[in-house]
Amino acid sequence: MPFTQYLDKTLINLVFNDTSYTPPADLYLALSTTTPNQVQGSSPYWNFTEPSGNGYERVSVANNSSNFQTSTGGTSNNLNTINFPTATGSWGTVTYFGFFDAATGGNLLCYGALNTSESITTNNILSFAPGQITISLS
Repeated sequence: MPFTQYLDKTLINLVFNDTSYTPPADLYLALSTTTPNQVQGSSPYWNFTEPSGNGYERVSVANNSSNFQTSTGGTSNNLNTINFPTATGSWGTVTYFGFFDAATGGNLLCYGALNTSESITTNNILSFAPGQITISLS
C-alpha cells in the first residue's frame, strides 16, 4: 500500500529532522473511482476521485490498537469490519481505497487497490472484513 509524498515527507521529517507529528485521532477510509498517485497535484488531489452523493461518505475509524494491529514484521491490519453506508444510488465503479486525515478534504495518507473493482448501486454496502486491509512501508 503506497504512502503519499505528503506522508513520506512527514515521516522523514519526524525521524531525521526532529520535527513533531501528531497522528490523527481518527482516520477516514474513502473510495476512489480512479487510480490514485503519490503526488498531491491539482484537483482531484492525488487523482483520488470519490463518489459524490447517493449516501456516500468517508468512514471514520478511530486510530488506535483496538482497530489496527501492527505485526513484528512492520505491517498493520484492520482488526474490525469497516462498513460504508448503504448506497442510495449509484457510486460508480470503485477501484481503490485510501485513508485520509479528515472527514472531508484533508490529506491522503496511503491507498491501495481493491482486490476486484466494485460497481456500487442502490442498497449495496461495501465492507472490509478484519485483516482485509494491510498497511506496509515496503
